[in-house]
Formats: sequence, C-alpha cells, structure tokens
Amino acid sequence: MSIRDWFSARESKRYTRVDQTARPSADVPDGVWMKCEGCGKALYEGEITEAKVCRYCGYHVGLTAPERIEMLADPGTFAECDGALGACDPLAFKGAKTYGTSLDSAREKSGLAEAVITGPAAIGGHEVVLGVMDFRFIGASMGSVVGEKIARVFETGLDLGLPVVLVICSGGARMQEGMLSLMQMAKTSAAAKRHSDAGLPYISVLTNPTYGGTTASFAVLADVILAEPGAMIGFAGPRLVEQTIRQKLPKGFQSAEFMLEHGMIDEVVSREELRERVALLLDYLDARERPAVGASGGAR
Repeated sequence: MSIRDWFSARESKRYTRVDQTARPSADVPDGVWMKCEGCGKALYEGEITEAKVCRYCGYHVGLTAPERIEMLADPGTFAECDGALGACDPLAFKGAKTYGTSLDSAREKSGLAEAVITGPAAIGGHEVVLGVMDFRFIGASMGSVVGEKIARVFETGLDLGLPVVLVICSGGARMQEGMLSLMQMAKTSAAAKRHSDAGLPYISVLTNPTYGGTTASFAVLADVILAEPGAMIGFAGPRLVEQTIRQKLPKGFQSAEFMLEHGMIDEVVSREELRERVALLLDYLDARERPAVGASGGAR
C-alpha cells in the first residue's frame, strides 16, 4: 500500500463522535485539586496541610491577608484599623487601562480597600500592632495609602508602647502614583526609625514575593527578619539583574535560603511554625511586664 493509499484509508474510517453535551458532569467541587508550583504534582486537597503547605515538597501556597492573620494572630484578638482608607488617582494615570480601573478591579477581586490590612492583635499573648500585605491587590504594590497605613502601624506602636509585626509581600512601588509612591520609602523608614528609637521591637516576615521599594525600605529594617521557605526576596528581579550585569546568576539567587546564607535575613521559618516562633521572639524582645490578652482582645 502506498503512503497516499494509507492516508486515504485512514481518512475514510468512521469514528464515533462523542456528544460533549450528553456527558454527565464530573461531581468534583471546585478547589479539590490543584497543581503544586513547587513539585508540579497534581494535589488533592488532603495533600495540602491546613497551613497550605505541600506535603511532598514543602512548597508554601500563596495566602490572602485574612488567611495570614487567622494563622498568625491569637484567635479573636485582631481588630482592623483604617480599613476604609483607599487610594485615589492623583496623577490621572492612563496606560493600557486607567489607574481607577485597576483599583476597582483589585477591590472587587480581593474584597479589600487596599493592599495591606492593619490593626492591633495578640501573638502568643503579646499585644502587638500587626500589618499584613495582600498580593491580590495590584501585586501588593506600595502606593501612598499603603505607605500611610504602614507608617500608622509604627506610630500606633509608638503611641501605645507596642511591638510591630509585619507580614510582607510586594511587587514594589506602585508606578501609577509616580513620585508619590517612591516617597513612601522614606516615610515608612522614618516611622520605623522613630519606633526603634523608643526601644520597641519590630519583626518582619518576608513572604513570596518581596521586591522593589518595599524591600529597600521598611521590610528589612526590623530587629529580626524572618522569611517563609522559598520566598523570593530582592530589589530587581533575577532576569533584570542578569541583563544588567551580563552574568549568569547562582542557583537559588534571591530565594529566602540564599538570603539567609548571605546574611540578609535571620531565619527561614515554615508557616506551620511561624506563630510559635514570632511569640518566642516577642518573649525575648518584649520583656516588659504586660497583662495577658484574652480571646476578646482585652487584658485579663
């Protein structure tokens, strides 16, 4: 049989078409399966720990700010402050889409007014002022409102004599606000310095990713800098660094483990151990006598 005859015979075969509309839908709820970005395995929800960590490779799945607060703060102790603060569009920025459109989309997607949630809480019985950033909101970029809320965290800690704990992720400065965004680096750094000068502890937890002006300001000014395993931390991304220096970067460059090895952070801590580790650090750093905090958030 010639190759032409073979193809003709193949095309003449009859195939049974499957009616896609007649198929019964699979009775599998959304969210039951996911692909691990660390090991590439398709994971059943039972193979992800309660802290959203892959049981096979330890990959830390991204969390929302409310999820992080629930895992870190003692139950019932967090009370949000400045929740209504939201960005405007001071430069009337226009690009592929307007800044206003991006803000509306981020608010709808995340259910938040801005990229950081702040307020008093307790961790291991220690009263703190807590701030947690949420990457869903325009990549947790630092605009004027994010900078204002972070500065207020330090100012509240200073006024009340409380430690500050920040859980940080960010893509960097929010370009839609131009110089106003860049000014937040100095603003937050100055607020952190005033808090530090009063002898009050500050612990930062760097999560994936932490980049740009956030890394270059308040994120690395803490007394103790922790990071989640595998978190990417830096100023510019690896690709830009390679293009700038025209050299191949070492394996694991900018990962939390690389940063620990090179002295930029103090410890890499699994999410499942984070509350206990932060509480232990507060035991050392916040040595003054304080009344214990109950589930209602008040002293007892």
